[in-house]
Amino acid sequence: MIIATHEEGLRRLVLHDEGCIQSMLGIHLRDNEAPGLEPRTQALVRLGGLVAMGAAPLSYHWAAEAALDAGATAEDVVGTLIAVAPISGLARVISATSEVAMAIGYDLDQAFEALSDD
Repeated sequence: MIIATHEEGLRRLVLHDEGCIQSMLGIHLRDNEAPGLEPRTQALVRLGGLVAMGAAPLSYHWAAEAALDAGATAEDVVGTLIAVAPISGLARVISATSEVAMAIGYDLDQAFEALSDD
């Protein structure tokens, strides 16, 4: 992959463009084959690590989708948020929740609007 300008490179990085990340940094984001871990578990561990680090919102969305693609359930993803909370802190889990919810197909804004209509 050839990046024409530094601006394009920055845009692609912030959008979590997997091809760009692989090309520029040599990191294979969809490589879920760590020794000793099945792909589903590895993807959930990555999500937990991103939450613990306070990653960018788009990273949470990507990691939750990757976990689902690897066979995790929505319950597994939420369980990962709950499991990491005592280590990372509640504030980091809460800041990740909206992006994670959208990635698993749950629109929190719409849910809150529905509750307020009742």
